Amino acid sequence: MIFFISDLHLSPRSPGATALFLRFLSGRAREAQALYILGDLFEVWVGDDIDDAYHRRIIGALRDASDAGLAIHVMHGNRDFALGEQFAKAAGISMLPDPYPLNLPEWSFVLSHGDALCLDDHAYMAFRAKVRDPAWLPRILAYPRLFRFFLGRYLRWRSARRKHNGVYADLQAAATEDFLRDHGYATFIHGHTHQPARHDHIVDGIHVERWVLSDWHEDRGEALCWDGEALSRETLHPENSA
Repeated sequence: MIFFISDLHLSPRSPGATALFLRFLSGRAREAQALYILGDLFEVWVGDDIDDAYHRRIIGALRDASDAGLAIHVMHGNRDFALGEQFAKAAGISMLPDPYPLNLPEWSFVLSHGDALCLDDHAYMAFRAKVRDPAWLPRILAYPRLFRFFLGRYLRWRSARRKHNGVYADLQAAATEDFLRDHGYATFIHGHTHQPARHDHIVDGIHVERWVLSDWHEDRGEALCWDGEALSRETLHPENSA
């Protein structure tokens, strides 16, 4: 069994979602072989040198689950694109490139955060190109943590302005079809848009499924589960996540 989740946006300001994730990590998630977190695990991440009780708690919980045998894989999102090797080592997880082909004996998937295909959001795409430039991040990480703290607040404000009714712009249809074609018509799983759904695409006469992961809230989360035969959604509440 494999779980896929995304868009938890964990922070000290989301105690409910945080508690739910910690219960999930110590309980239900450990029944799986692997957990894939497809971006925006954190509300914001401004450097692996962050050292506070909240983030140590999350990192410790990831490490505990990893040490117990759960393979945890994390992908950068648009909020936590600065997650680095120090974080990965401390948490006992592996960082994934975006996109990432996941070829299982039973089926083939392609995983992504999803924001790279939101091409109609021109302002965001320009911003994304800047912050994903390999030369940009080291320059920012060299600044004092206080500066990066305020940068994080700016990123949250900028992201909130881009939402409409709590969701982001959707993936561009033509770019999505090209993406599915380029990745061999594999089942596509992504997050980012906060619009959970299953979409059916017909690309070159081939039926391809696209599963959009849900964001997490203070009273509930969601995991997409692969049981070796089919995908299904599990709604997580405090009483059933352990």
